[in-house]
Amino acid sequence: MAAMSWQTTGDVTEFLAAAGPYLRRERVRNTVLLSVTETMRVNAAASAGSSSPSAGQPESAAPSADGAAGRAARPLFGWWSDRAGAVAGAFMHTPPFPVVLTEVALAAAAELAAVTLAARPLGGVNAYPEVAEEFADGWRHGSPGGSRDGSRDRSPGGSRNGRVDVHRRQRLYRLAELAWPDPAPAGTARMAGDGDAKLTADWFAAFADEVDDMGRGEDHSAAARAKISQAGVLVWEADGQPASIACNTLPVTGMVRIGPVYTPPSARGHGYASAATAALSHRLLEAGAEEVVLFTDLANPVSNSIYQRIGYRPVEDRVVLAFSAD
Repeated sequence: MAAMSWQTTGDVTEFLAAAGPYLRRERVRNTVLLSVTETMRVNAAASAGSSSPSAGQPESAAPSADGAAGRAARPLFGWWSDRAGAVAGAFMHTPPFPVVLTEVALAAAAELAAVTLAARPLGGVNAYPEVAEEFADGWRHGSPGGSRDGSRDRSPGGSRNGRVDVHRRQRLYRLAELAWPDPAPAGTARMAGDGDAKLTADWFAAFADEVDDMGRGEDHSAAARAKISQAGVLVWEADGQPASIACNTLPVTGMVRIGPVYTPPSARGHGYASAATAALSHRLLEAGAEEVVLFTDLANPVSNSIYQRIGYRPVEDRVVLAFSAD
């Protein structure tokens, strides 16, 4: 009988070979891990043969001149195996974004933060509330096991004395039956082209700033071009001008996630975001998607309301916790 443990790799292909079947069993709940790793896998395959390291390579395959700090800045993936050797949890860490963690035993969540990822700077965690809290306790106190009632070993040598704050509470929705906005706003939908790259990058940056995304401040030009090249950006035009965009991930196991959806402040209040999301949802269904999902910020009652009006139904809630030094 195998010991319960975390296995890690910097190779997205190795990760998907080990944890992919586990993730795909609940493709909706594991949408973030599946969609992000699929994008990385596709990008790695496209750059095969390049002399530069890619996200799909193991950490040992990349140049080591930047040492431990460089390795800690590269993506890392892992899976938790139970005593029978079956995968029972998984994580992804793509700095500067928080660790994304599936449902997993609480002791495994604490061990991941306190031991497995102890050498990596962590900005936070995205997980189910109880799992996220246990992970945060492991990060703060540097000792897996025990519980939040004070029974955990909190030796001074292992404590980080860090601060944990709720960054965002999210709700995952899946499309049940699409309903078009009524009344429909003025305008038409079209897919973005190369000429929309700057606008898309600027709106990606504005969205990140507005929602206080942990990756804010980055240059979004490459992400915008890549998303457009994969037919992943729909533009809603009103009076001949872009009024809103709705984006989608690459399809994986019949599932696609919508996001981000952004309307500049000057164009809000006209239903453009609802129309863009409905139009993109329809397009994805026509293209063969079996599941279309999206996340909302629970602090934004408007987005939670409009998505339900066009046919999205709640699945579950997650929390993003942010870590910082005291």
